[in-house]
Amino acid sequence: MYLKSIIHVFYVFSLLKTMKYICLMMKFGPMILIVGCGQCTSWKENSLPPCQEVAVLALMESCTFLEDMMTKDTAIEDGTYVWEKITNFKGKPPTPRDKLSCWVYKDRLIYFGGYGCRRHNELQDCFDVHDASWEEQIFWGWHNDVHVFDTKTQNWFQPEIKGGVPPQPRAAHACAVLGNKGYIFGGRVLQTRMNDLHYLNLDTWIWSGRIPINGENPKHRSWHTLTPIADDKLFLFGGLSADNIPLSDGWIHNVITNCWKQLTYLPKTRPRLWHTACLGKENEIMVFGGSKDDLLSLDTGHCNDLLIFQTQPYSLLRLCLDCIGKNAVILESQISLLPPKLLQQVLKKITFWTAANHREEQRAQKEETENKYQWISNN
Repeated sequence: MYLKSIIHVFYVFSLLKTMKYICLMMKFGPMILIVGCGQCTSWKENSLPPCQEVAVLALMESCTFLEDMMTKDTAIEDGTYVWEKITNFKGKPPTPRDKLSCWVYKDRLIYFGGYGCRRHNELQDCFDVHDASWEEQIFWGWHNDVHVFDTKTQNWFQPEIKGGVPPQPRAAHACAVLGNKGYIFGGRVLQTRMNDLHYLNLDTWIWSGRIPINGENPKHRSWHTLTPIADDKLFLFGGLSADNIPLSDGWIHNVITNCWKQLTYLPKTRPRLWHTACLGKENEIMVFGGSKDDLLSLDTGHCNDLLIFQTQPYSLLRLCLDCIGKNAVILESQISLLPPKLLQQVLKKITFWTAANHREEQRAQKEETENKYQWISNN
């Protein structure tokens, strides 16, 4: 009876269900463009500079700089994927740099900032010098310039900034797009980490200047993430503090009221920096990868667990599916009464919760065994 009573709810919410994933990869029509400009973790300042072109970001055992822009064709019928190297782009790409940010807007990749190198004849106001190699006349430092790659015309260009005060040069900051505005938060320049918020109007090319905040601000940080979770809200998570402490705090910024609100229910024992984050189909934030340590002094291994943070209650459809999935044994004789489309979703949930329960049982058994060995060794 319990299952029959919620079938009508399933029907209503399945008709209203229009879920959309926001991927970490940028999708343009039948193509997926995977980008990231930087170097592997073993890079040193006295080695070759980071890549100048857009790159497929990866971690490799040896220090190999990844170069070139690549696209992955998703329209192949036989299920295989083919990489294609983009060599015929026009215009001039940014100077070599890493830890920059990228907004995706109107089929364009819009890059801001980053740490990298310039030759003496390339020095401009958009560059804060950190160090220099006088023999080669190469200067290292931080940028606050903007570069655009048009994916339709495959053309690099620098837009003319029409007004406003640009942010201070920086790297390891976080960015997000809301509407036609590209937001950035925090980042590092020299020995300073920041907690300022700015946006660039991606239609008019006018900077907002530092946005005044009403109330409390998040800590200064770098290597964090900023994720859009609604038309007027941004979610900030993790990073490395000004005291080189890995952070596990989460904040929501309302761009209308210009207020930050800290989420107090997030776990304090799961810090992350240099991670990735994206929005799920039920407005949950999914955080993957990164490190739990200060990479500048200690690295006990990168993380491969998935953190999921809810920013609002799940939909009634999701709650019903989870309830059936968790109680599949009790409801076994009634599950077949569901319509085919809903039955397919229920079976997926049953599979998920069966696997989750199995993992939890294995984890509990492992902890019990470890505690037993610890007790024996202590006695």
